[in-house]
Amino acid sequence: MHWMIAEDEADIRNLVVTMAGVWGHSTVAFESGTKASEFLDSVDNGSYSGQLPEFALMDIRMPGQRGDEIARRIRETDGMQHIPIVLMTAFALSEDEMRTMKADTGVDHIINKPLPDFMQLKGILDNIIAAKQ
Repeated sequence: MHWMIAEDEADIRNLVVTMAGVWGHSTVAFESGTKASEFLDSVDNGSYSGQLPEFALMDIRMPGQRGDEIARRIRETDGMQHIPIVLMTAFALSEDEMRTMKADTGVDHIINKPLPDFMQLKGILDNIIAAKQ
């Protein structure tokens, strides 16, 4: 499976990319919402010819567009509308804020940082991906 990772913290981005690789997934990673948005622009205008992501894992708060804004774009991008999307956040969100964000942007799940341990995170993400397929 090909994953899209968007995370501005280099350590977290590198960790998630490495974990995805260990789990057998390829990745395309971005250090900001701006870079992720530029990638979606290239998909939308037909200039991107690579494999489209089949899953997205993104930080909510990062430079440029926020993860929830990128999620909304993904839901409007041909070939990616139905992929599972998980957001990560270091900020406390209420249940109501999470529910609203999911409804407004099509996000499937929100994970709080610090991230769960390696195997627990794998189980969470595997379950979300399986439920979406």
